[in-house]
Amino acid sequence: MRFLSVIFVLFISACSAEYNSGSQNDEYDRLKARAEGVTIKRDVWGIPHVHGKTDADAVFGMLYAQAEDDFNRIEVNYLNAMGRLAEAEGKQEIYRDLRMKLFIDPEVMKQHYQDSPDWLKSLMDAYADGLNYYLMTHPEVTPKVIKKFEPWMALTFSEGSIGGDIERVNLRELEAFYGGDATDTALNDTVPFVVPEPTGSNGFAIAPQKSDTGNALLLINPHTSFYFRAEMHVSSDEGLNAYGAVTWGQFFIYQGFNENAGWMHTSSGGDAIDWYRESIIRKDDGVYYRYGSGDRKLRETELTLHYKDGNQMRSETVTAYHSHHGPIIAGEGDTWMSIRLMNEPVKALSQSYLRTKAKNYDEFVETMRFHTNSSNNTVFADSSGNIAYFHSNFIPRRNPSFDWNNPVDGSNPATEWNGLHTVEETVGVLNPQNGWLQNTNNTPFSVIGENSPKAEDYPKYMATFPENYRGINAVRVLGRADSFTLDSLIGAAYDPHLAAFDELLPKLFESFDALADRDPQKAALEDQIALLKDWDRGSNVASTATTLAIAWATEVTKAASREDAYRNRLTRQAAVAEKASEVGLSALQTVTDTLENDFGSWQVPWGEMNRFQRITGDIRQPHSDDAPSTPVGFASATWGSLASFGVRETGTKRLYGSYGNSFVAVVEFGQTVKAKAITAGGQSGNPASVHFNDQIDRYARGDLRPVFFYPDDINANAEETYRPGER
Repeated sequence: MRFLSVIFVLFISACSAEYNSGSQNDEYDRLKARAEGVTIKRDVWGIPHVHGKTDADAVFGMLYAQAEDDFNRIEVNYLNAMGRLAEAEGKQEIYRDLRMKLFIDPEVMKQHYQDSPDWLKSLMDAYADGLNYYLMTHPEVTPKVIKKFEPWMALTFSEGSIGGDIERVNLRELEAFYGGDATDTALNDTVPFVVPEPTGSNGFAIAPQKSDTGNALLLINPHTSFYFRAEMHVSSDEGLNAYGAVTWGQFFIYQGFNENAGWMHTSSGGDAIDWYRESIIRKDDGVYYRYGSGDRKLRETELTLHYKDGNQMRSETVTAYHSHHGPIIAGEGDTWMSIRLMNEPVKALSQSYLRTKAKNYDEFVETMRFHTNSSNNTVFADSSGNIAYFHSNFIPRRNPSFDWNNPVDGSNPATEWNGLHTVEETVGVLNPQNGWLQNTNNTPFSVIGENSPKAEDYPKYMATFPENYRGINAVRVLGRADSFTLDSLIGAAYDPHLAAFDELLPKLFESFDALADRDPQKAALEDQIALLKDWDRGSNVASTATTLAIAWATEVTKAASREDAYRNRLTRQAAVAEKASEVGLSALQTVTDTLENDFGSWQVPWGEMNRFQRITGDIRQPHSDDAPSTPVGFASATWGSLASFGVRETGTKRLYGSYGNSFVAVVEFGQTVKAKAITAGGQSGNPASVHFNDQIDRYARGDLRPVFFYPDDINANAEETYRPGER
């Protein structure tokens, strides 16, 4: 009913937008002249240090350098952002595309571009120029779909998170509502992890009174899928000088630092999104929904979805519906569901870029007043010695009498948003007396330990994430130290304690101790229990107890995942703990048998089981027990590991990381900035490059390398220097 079938065939070659030879030559000459204002220096790790005369020149070089390292990831990010992934991947992606197109209208984005301030337009122009110049100078590179980038496209991917707000729309529910026949293969919103890996990151800030040097320190530790971001340094004669992690295809450092300030984003539990139940009334002239004492007509839009089918291009058209709250994304009968979320691309892109040039706390706060960093908290430090925690940057004011964790009645005007909470009204901490603060995607009400802000002082919708095991561990490691250096901050970030087992193992031990002496399980499991009782609950490559404990807890978690309580983020940890009492002994026997079957013994060192492997440049990595891999001592954030190493189902006997510590940096802000960093695998996405896997060993050990930030250090460690188009 809601799908208007428009089946037609287009040859893929006809979809390519080709320049005529004359205009292409003129464009090439223009871009070559532009490249004269840019220098790229790659250091001994392949990290690009891009410098331009102007900020726009730097952005031009920044995108060119990114394309050199992994053009495929750039293009795929924009295909996803614009709702065009099916044009490359096939019909199984059309509902993912539909989800994006409900929010992203190219014509609207083009108008946003035209209405943008000149400084932002110049950066968007440079973004497109840098990518187009790369394609012109690399004819061997064949884009999947996008033959030419346009400046407005930058507005479709403006915030930088791995899973933006739009991805909260469930694809299966979207398909069920709009009634198509897409295949199931692409409808999972998440990678199938052995156990669901907690999303997000870690940020620690240390105040001068807790620093050996009297300078503020910052830990930058995003947890994303590996290779989702690149490491870069970008500077200009106009004052830009930012270093850190950049999401492929964007022209701002997303998590990083400049000479005076640093910022680390962690996923936020602030409620920035609402679902509305719309009461539907069908009339002769269209579909209406109840609002207040009257009816309003749903806005109808025809959205055409192109998809690749062999060597042909086909399309289908969907009639999409919007209430004033937002697009309809689910529903049945006379109750449909709409969703409302932040959708301010110009403001979002402005904030993302301008914060990279903030020189101090006050300037950084001014960028926060854009209120478009919607899915993140921010941990901050600067050279004046300030440290700060900012809670989610987009919290609508709501009537607190409603349960905003669940869909609300869209017909009731009392459920409307009433503006946004100011920066000062959200949870925040500035220069706490204890000298440190942390966030691990956990509750903000433990940000500085026992003296943290109190939940009762805020609306319930202000913070919805519970405490997690990483948060418990972070408070422990930060609270016990008298002072920190860069190296001891690294040590804190890689603290091996797995706090989950402080809660889970006693339940197993209690069940074992309650067994009768003649119970067969007593004899079968006594050696395993003895090993676990003697374990310090820390992960390391040599520990057989780590392997046994994690394999056991994984089995328990799989059993708990069938319970309703597990599906609720707020009760998930409690559900696993309860299941540990119920099935703990049988789960231990199961994993004992599995380990013996797979490895010949249940006593398997953690480094033998837990591995880092990078074989290809594919966005989704294949893994094989027969290919080379490297042992890793840290573990999944699920168990409270601060250094996160999440593994997904691969059909292999070993566990291979694919999510977690993707970029790690520690920074000291003084008269000069000092930093160390590491990137998962290496800078390049090209398996033929020496920088494809040259950081693996250091990554696996948590051995961060020096960051080259100042010209003398960059020049002394430069592997090559060139302008765009010369390499």
